Amino acid sequence: MAGATEDALALFQAGVCAALEAWPALQIAVENGFGGVHSQEKAKWLGGAVEDYFMRNADLELDEVEDFPGELLTNEFDTIVEDGSLPQVSQQLQTMFHHFQRGDGAALREMASRITQRKCKVTATALKTARETDEDEDDVDSVEDMEVTAPNDGAATDGVCSQPEPSDPDAQTIKEEDIVEDGWTTVWRKK
Repeated sequence: MAGATEDALALFQAGVCAALEAWPALQIAVENGFGGVHSQEKAKWLGGAVEDYFMRNADLELDEVEDFPGELLTNEFDTIVEDGSLPQVSQQLQTMFHHFQRGDGAALREMASRITQRKCKVTATALKTARETDEDEDDVDSVEDMEVTAPNDGAATDGVCSQPEPSDPDAQTIKEEDIVEDGWTTVWRKK
């Protein structure tokens, strides 16, 4: 019985790591160094902290599960998650913990592999102003836009990685006259 519990614990740990590694908000925070020079180490520590949190609190409600990683991301990476992914990741973590409590290693293994398959690659790309597009394509002082793509030919399941395509080809350029002297950009309502 102890061997089965250890196997389930190892699968739970692997599932937690998979869920956190597939979380775009955490990926962005780590890749951009929001947690400082030790962002990678903090991300690994976050996995252990989440596992420990579940082990010390056996009967957590979803909102309690949601609060913990959200607070850790805020405190350790100065990142507030408002993209709707926090409830999804929290639900995955809670479901994996329930499988762990029941000793259901097969369900844990299947869930971890499904999460890993749906893992998105998150990259930041520069968004050019109209003048920068005309003058210099390699300017570093441009605004950044995030792009999320799925590893398998761009197709994502459950809409996790889908990115809406702009309807206007010029929608990704900022007109020079919209940038005010103090650096603010005027946003106009569509007609």
